Amino acid sequence: MTNVTNTANLAHTGAAPAPRPAAAYHPAGAAPILAAEGLTMDYAAGLAQARRGHAPTGTMPAATMPDALQPLALDHVDFQLAAGETVAVMGPSGSGKSTLLHALAGIITPTAGAVRFRGADLAAMPDAERAKLRRTAFGFVFQSGQLLPELPAVENIALPLMLAGAGYRQATDTATLWLERFGLRALAGQRPGEMSGGQMQRVAIARALAVQPAVVFADEPTGALDQTTGREVMGILMEAARGTGAAVVVVTHDPNVAAFCGRTIRLRDGRLDSDGPGPAPTQGGAR
Repeated sequence: MTNVTNTANLAHTGAAPAPRPAAAYHPAGAAPILAAEGLTMDYAAGLAQARRGHAPTGTMPAATMPDALQPLALDHVDFQLAAGETVAVMGPSGSGKSTLLHALAGIITPTAGAVRFRGADLAAMPDAERAKLRRTAFGFVFQSGQLLPELPAVENIALPLMLAGAGYRQATDTATLWLERFGLRALAGQRPGEMSGGQMQRVAIARALAVQPAVVFADEPTGALDQTTGREVMGILMEAARGTGAAVVVVTHDPNVAAFCGRTIRLRDGRLDSDGPGPAPTQGGAR
């Protein structure tokens, strides 16, 4: 395998809160697989702690924190996700969409509140356990795909399976099946630099779903694609997720992407603005 061992190593205020403008929506009759309560992310507090050398796990370091970031990137947000549910997260730029996704996925630790996956508090887990959860129970699709450039498509898909304990042959056989499922068998030996944007996103979706995750987190998965390719990619993502029973959380600014989801939440200034059934698609949308 091309350099996979080295690559695998690398993979790794006192004031009372203002009232929420909207209540969190709870799917009827469905027990949540993932739930957040009172989720708050105060980057200003994290910055102050970082300057004292006590930054919480996953908070943004001072050197990389945008100057214009709101002090409360999330402001007491409640959220529930049922097994197999599809949810779009929308809102203006800087409203907290990606921060919410990263907190739900255990990538960052919130300043206050709790995120629970199947009843277990992510913040209470040791770092190694939380990292294992992200490898086995969560799948990720990002705007740029974030495929490893030195690995061919089949090994990009196989890598999370091997990190979860599968042998090389088993992992690459499974990856090949996913490539065939997406009509990409001919790309098995190609590296990301030899693929189109749509092909890279399809490979990224296969990588996210190959571990049979309970939840797929997608952050602007069509942001770098044209409208037609974006619709195709979203269709593939949703169909594949339905086939495995995975729930999907999609951060997007595009109503046509949100229309692929059964439910949409909207954030504004870090607070829950609305939460309910998804929007009707505009011309050329999903439904």
